[in-house]
Amino acid sequence: MIDRKSADSALLRAAAQVLVIDDDRGICECVEMLLDRAGHASVITHLGNEGLTQLKTREFDLVITDLRLPDASGLDIVAAAKALHPETQVILMTSFSSVESAVEALRRGANDYIIKPFDNDDFVFSVERALGERRTRKENAALRRNLKKVFTQHTIIGESDGVKRLLAMIQRVAATEANVLIQGESGCGKELVAQAIHFGGSRAQRPFVAVNCGAIPADLMESELFGHEKGAYTGASSASEGLIREASGGTLFLDEISEMPLAAQVKLLRVLQERQVRPLGSNQSFLTDTRFLAASNRNLKESAERGSFRADLYYRLNVIAIHVPPLRERGADIELLARHFMRQFCQKFASPVTRMHKDFVEFLHHHTWPGNVRELQNVIERAVILADSDVLTLSDLEEMIAAPAEEGAAVIAPKGSGLPLSIEDYTKEIITNYQDRYGEAELAALLGIGRKALWVRRRHWDLYRPSDSA
Repeated sequence: MIDRKSADSALLRAAAQVLVIDDDRGICECVEMLLDRAGHASVITHLGNEGLTQLKTREFDLVITDLRLPDASGLDIVAAAKALHPETQVILMTSFSSVESAVEALRRGANDYIIKPFDNDDFVFSVERALGERRTRKENAALRRNLKKVFTQHTIIGESDGVKRLLAMIQRVAATEANVLIQGESGCGKELVAQAIHFGGSRAQRPFVAVNCGAIPADLMESELFGHEKGAYTGASSASEGLIREASGGTLFLDEISEMPLAAQVKLLRVLQERQVRPLGSNQSFLTDTRFLAASNRNLKESAERGSFRADLYYRLNVIAIHVPPLRERGADIELLARHFMRQFCQKFASPVTRMHKDFVEFLHHHTWPGNVRELQNVIERAVILADSDVLTLSDLEEMIAAPAEEGAAVIAPKGSGLPLSIEDYTKEIITNYQDRYGEAELAALLGIGRKALWVRRRHWDLYRPSDSA
């Protein structure tokens, strides 16, 4: 039954470009009138070859063609339209005696067919339905492209060889349904990799559910993952479908899976094997179409060998392994990431900061980043918040580069007039007067700072040893 309200509301949408091919001039005039009333622009041709010429020169939103043309078959028009412009919708017009051919046209890619003579309202409804399907497909395709761009090009930032290999692997894995184990140090971006895999694949329109296994109490893990019935345990006042079923059709990302209790590992293994999940307190199992991505900052293979992680679950999850390199192995990416975070936080906090001093950048490269990208992000956020000007300088990193004095470090009084000195002047004078007598480690210990902090200060004040310029 035709929904007239939907058809009427569709008339208010943007005009479409429609190609009409029919040798019956009376039909063409009627179709042109109906399309014009609906707010659409039409191009009328009476021969198949003329229609093919139009298709080769421009893209139409919709093609309406008769099945039988003097110089071509409507089936040929369908095939040509779909080959030249896959997103173009095609409606075939035919008589009662040609319904079988119309069905064949549907198999070849036509979107609908109209039997002549047709009701005007039915015709308009068919047109709007076809155009609505085209709009939906274009919007979904654009969304998928944008998501892929966001999660593979902009969020995972880097030009280092390690990141290029990582992005290539993500692209290959995203096109599959395989389980993936993502391993890497804390803070290196394992969840971003999981997001890129999900949003780069066919499940992009479906849920992406992330759970940190280390943040869930052991006695609640099974309930959170597999769900529960009302009254399944004390405090279960209502039923819950669980995260696995919540992610059905999409992806469940199990972060820090090494923290999952062994009892829950057994049940998860069964879900992976049978694609069914049974909530706590239930006698019924539910089918689930969930893709599993897991991550850990530990070596799961070694954990499996020690018995702290189930070996069978490890092999089930480790269909494809992805290693995310630590930031210290991505030297070429440090400045790129720092500038990205700077722009991000400047916008968030309405900061006037526009650039980073060269010494600031050099220190970023010199640091070993044990906390990886997360640490760099936090450092830049703090520097932007505390900045006194439009330039990030070493003084904005003072808390980071300062280190407590080592126990037992010698105290050295600076030479001079005896006037009180600021800490900065004191430090500068000590470095100037003693850097030729002590090695790097000794001088840093005398000042009560770390070697990185010493290096930064020497660079800042252009204090070089004679051996530096040799």
